Parts: sequence; C-alpha cells; structure tokens
Amino acid sequence: MSGHAGQGSKPADTASCPHKQHDRRPSRVGDGTVHQAPWTGGTSLNTLVRSPQTLSEADRRLVAGWAADCAERVLGLFEAEVPHDERPRVLIARARAFAAGELNTAEEIRRRFAGGVGAKEVKAPAAVAAARSAGQAVGVCHMGAHALGAAGYAALAAGLAAPDRPEAVGDEIRWQLAHMSAEVRAALKALPPIGEDRSGPLGPGLLASGPLGMIIRELQTGLARPDLA
Repeated sequence: MSGHAGQGSKPADTASCPHKQHDRRPSRVGDGTVHQAPWTGGTSLNTLVRSPQTLSEADRRLVAGWAADCAERVLGLFEAEVPHDERPRVLIARARAFAAGELNTAEEIRRRFAGGVGAKEVKAPAAVAAARSAGQAVGVCHMGAHALGAAGYAALAAGLAAPDRPEAVGDEIRWQLAHMSAEVRAALKALPPIGEDRSGPLGPGLLASGPLGMIIRELQTGLARPDLA
C-alpha cells in the first residue's frame, strides 16, 4: 500500500481511548461486550446478543499478544516525542499480561480507560497514532476487534513518521501479517469486515474512516492470503 497518511479522565477525550467511536452507553451496562442495542433500562444483560466483534475470551487473549507486538513496533515514535511518558508502554505491558493470562478479564475491562494519553498532550501525528495503537491493544480485553485497531494505528504511525517513504505503511502491514500465528489469523478472520457491523469498534466511525480505514481493510484482505499464513 502507498499514499497513506494521516484517541485522562474522560474516555471521549483521550488519544489512546479505544472506544470513543462506538461507545453509546447511557450507563456502564455492557460497555460494548454485548450487542450495542439501545439501552431500555430494563433488559437483562443475559438477554442481549454478544457482538461478533468481541471474540471468545481465549481468542481475545490470543490476539492481545499480537496487538501488543504491533503497538510496540511504533512505541519509539511516541517516546521520542515524550521521552519521560511511560503510559503507552504500560498499556502495552498490560495487553501482554492479559495475553499471558496474568490479568483478570472483568477487572481489565473495568480499568481499560485508565492510563490513556490525552488527545491534546502530544502534537506529532505519528506519536498520537502510536499512543492510539497502545490504547487499542489494551482494549482487546474488552473486544477482540481492537486488535485490528492496534495494528491499523501502528501502520498509520509508521507512515506518518516516514512521509518520504510511501511504502512505509505497506511494509508495516506486511510485517503484521507475517508475524502472527495461525491461531491469531483464524481469530482475526472471524471478525466482521470494517465498516459493516455497528456493534463494536469496526463499525462506521473512526477506525473505518480515511487512511486508517483503508489500512484495516488491507489488513483484513491480507488475512485471507495463504502466502502470508
């Protein structure tokens, strides 16, 4: 791919918040783990339908490690801009710990907004994208679809950091596709196409828009390529 360029206390204001574009809750009920139907105030959580973007807990732990790998690849872009800010590094470490089974799923879902980088705290676009990649990686505990968000933002960051290299985004996507296990690939292939399902981060919104949406579409296309398996 060539030509690609350029989410604290309140989730909607954070650069590394993984849920800004689809979190429609009037309360914390469900938090997107289940289908994002309008909340009526009386429906039991058990009656709502699980989103196809969630994946099983086992698959979320699988793809969290890969998402952390993708985010870590561009972590240096953030740390070069803000050398003493370890928040994205901590988010990536939490994603790895979740992948290793060291963290409780429910607790991680409750604290997934903690440690994000404020959208106005960093100026360089590549650094912002790198922070968002880390935020998406830690969000995998909640919905497996955030793994594609982590990879997408990482590739976007790579492209923003090298405007004189139009092949930078494509190179990063190829690395991401080549550095996943067969199990991770199978889990990611189960996710709905970007922009089609409204029950999670892959629905119409931030991840599906502009260069980022193009990157995730290319990633999903690449998942079906046997030569990269």
